[in-house]
Amino acid sequence: MATELTASTPVRPDVAPIQRRTLRLLFGTQIVGGIGVTIGISVGALLAARVAGTALAGVAQSASVVGGALLAVPVTRIMNGHGRRPGLAVAYLAGAVGAVLVVLATVTGFVPLLFVGMLFFGGGTAANLQARYTAVDLAEPARRGRQLSLIVWATTIGAVAAPNFADLADHATTGWGLPPLAGPFAFSAVAFVLAAGVLLALLRPDPLLTARRLATPAAPVAVGAAAELPPPAEATSAPAEATSASARTARRGAGMRAAWRVVRGLPAARLGIVAVAVGHTVMVAVMSMTPVRLGESHGDADVLRVVGIVLSLHIAGMYALSPVVGWLTDRLGRRAVILVGVALLLAACAVAGTAGHHTPRLSIGLVLLGLGWSGTMVAGSTLLSESVPAAVRPSVQGFSDLTMGLAGAVAAAVSGFVMRAAGYPVLTLLAAVATVPLVALALRPVPAGAPDEEE
Repeated sequence: MATELTASTPVRPDVAPIQRRTLRLLFGTQIVGGIGVTIGISVGALLAARVAGTALAGVAQSASVVGGALLAVPVTRIMNGHGRRPGLAVAYLAGAVGAVLVVLATVTGFVPLLFVGMLFFGGGTAANLQARYTAVDLAEPARRGRQLSLIVWATTIGAVAAPNFADLADHATTGWGLPPLAGPFAFSAVAFVLAAGVLLALLRPDPLLTARRLATPAAPVAVGAAAELPPPAEATSAPAEATSASARTARRGAGMRAAWRVVRGLPAARLGIVAVAVGHTVMVAVMSMTPVRLGESHGDADVLRVVGIVLSLHIAGMYALSPVVGWLTDRLGRRAVILVGVALLLAACAVAGTAGHHTPRLSIGLVLLGLGWSGTMVAGSTLLSESVPAAVRPSVQGFSDLTMGLAGAVAAAVSGFVMRAAGYPVLTLLAAVATVPLVALALRPVPAGAPDEEE
């Protein structure tokens, strides 16, 4: 029998409709934000080469990657103090500012402004990445992997649609007096502002703040329908001392170093961070040099077409099956899917590294590479999110994205030197070796009493 509630008795809200609304909103903004990110990236190297010269084109693209990683720090501080809604909005608005600065740099020919703009443009990527964590704040434990992967998959729609808009945006803005290739970045700015506005207006109640309220041990819970709500992740995933430490960390502002102090006591969280970072490192290292490899066996007339096909297959491997990867993450467990992802990465390195100049075999290797990345990204992100208390969750997730972004940027830079000095097969071999620490960590026995995803 349900207990009668007085007007002053706090009632725990039913999170199911809040979560459904949050997922629908995130799905839509991921598509819009994904278009904004990809439409700029698709012409970024060409525009940078025109403004700054071919030698600096790659540096400009790297600036966007580094910017996305660095912007994760202030964005997660905002989330930690005020919730997901303002944090995601600030990230998208930073991306919009960056896109406007790139347009101004194109008009004026001022190269330093171009690099500053590309740094801020990374805010769109930071928002896209943080959205996947927002999807699991109120998710049921048995559905976290699927719901996170759904938001990852939504990015695919924007990524596939964006290149088709690039030419349209470029032609549409030439009448405004903008130079060629500036139009797509103007379109990106509009997309980012639209995504930020929708989130600010509609992401209510804030999923992170709601999860924190529900995770408060002293919060009274009504008997009846509300009592059937799943327990907060902290009840099963983080020990009491870690929860207490994270609460103190949140009150101090929860910077990156403070978040790491919390993660050190959580083996499952460390595994999640390493899985995301290592999977991204291997993927970026091999993928970034694949066009160069294809250029060795194809003439100028065919190479762009072949590169486009191979990289499209690779992107399909990364995103198209992410809902399946999420379902497997919930059914088989986080560690199991991380290990499957590593196995796919190793298979990708073996196939691509031994493909020679056989393009179909190299394409298979790139598809496997995308699938392996998806396994480590989805399972690692899910494991990380459920392993840390809500009080410090945004900071730890920001630390993970910072680590992932910087690792990818280093991998992209180093891969060029390895490719020039030793060749593509050696690069894939070194990428495979980079998975060893992740395998060792994933296979390490969980100490008695330590939190793990299977508990």
